[in-house]
Amino acid sequence: MKTNLRQCSCHAGKIRKNIEIYVNNKIIEQVNSIKYLGIIFDNKMTFREHVNCIEEKCKKLIFMLAKSAKLTWGLKHKALKTIYTGGILPLILYGAPVWSGVLKKRCYRGKIIRIQRLINIKIAKAYRTVSNEAVITGLIPINIKIDETVMYYEYVKGNGNLFDRELGVKYWNHPAKVVEFTAAQEESDHSIQVYTDGSKSEKGVGSGIAIFTNGNLTHNKID
Repeated sequence: MKTNLRQCSCHAGKIRKNIEIYVNNKIIEQVNSIKYLGIIFDNKMTFREHVNCIEEKCKKLIFMLAKSAKLTWGLKHKALKTIYTGGILPLILYGAPVWSGVLKKRCYRGKIIRIQRLINIKIAKAYRTVSNEAVITGLIPINIKIDETVMYYEYVKGNGNLFDRELGVKYWNHPAKVVEFTAAQEESDHSIQVYTDGSKSEKGVGSGIAIFTNGNLTHNKID
């Protein structure tokens, strides 16, 4: 294989932007964008075509669901939410650490938000005229979800700090393992002692608190 690169020449003060690259005496076509590992890179790194591609793919999938997500019949809330989590959300979040910077521009951010609005309306079985803020389906706003994905990527790669993220109930720590209990000390040197207690009876659950200052009861309350 023979490769030949011809240098750009200047004519009348103008620099040629096209670079002629030959492989086996065949010129390689110069393009303004290229798709690599599922992400579309353009010559100005605006990722405009990639965002447009995401919007087109998600819209097609959502419109296909429209036939089976009517107001009075069809897929229910839980099924639509599962489709969003397993099908639409991965399409949006793929490669987010690479292109998420473009969301600083309102036009690109608006495209992504509109995608989530479409599926939100289907999940809530609401009318298209309902505002995005009025649709409540329990989905995390897509811009926050993208930021979370980027932060998690940076943390895994060692470039970020640990951050709070959503955990399932089964991963929660048992209260007995995270709450520290301190036994009462009768001979404490502190001037203020606070005692609490709780009990349960047929009438319900009750609790009480007593505050001693310099050994004298100053406040108490029973609920």
